[in-house]
Amino acid sequence: MTVGQRRGRKIMMTPGEVDAFLTTQRTCRVATVSAGGAPHVSALWFLWDGTALWLYSVVRSRRWADLRRDPRVAIVVDTGEEYGQLRGVELSGTAEFVGEVPRTGELCAELDAVETLFARKNFGLDTIPHDGRHAWVRLRPEKVVSWDFRKLGDA
Repeated sequence: MTVGQRRGRKIMMTPGEVDAFLTTQRTCRVATVSAGGAPHVSALWFLWDGTALWLYSVVRSRRWADLRRDPRVAIVVDTGEEYGQLRGVELSGTAEFVGEVPRTGELCAELDAVETLFARKNFGLDTIPHDGRHAWVRLRPEKVVSWDFRKLGDA
């Protein structure tokens, strides 16, 4: 269940605005918790399918090791240069691993549409190239917070 935003209601996005924003953006920042408890943040391309955010992560990365040990994750997608242009969404929850690790292209109905959309969005291809180094992580957000400073007018 997604928790609603309590503060910043004047600048929060509607569910439709969040969906449109996440569908059109490409890069997110993924925050994980390292073994020693320190935060780790890394940039990664993603796919939003309307209900979940999908990451195609290198399995020999600090991010992957962190998520395997502690699946709690926070992800930020944002844009804007000037204060009045800032927009973004923060999603948090528990990461889920989908498909084989690493992904080799075995049949997985759950990944059919995701891989096609991800390949088109990020590579301009109809199929994703499986390199034996990546695997899928899905976040069904438990909490979503958004902001769109353009709603402030002449801020």
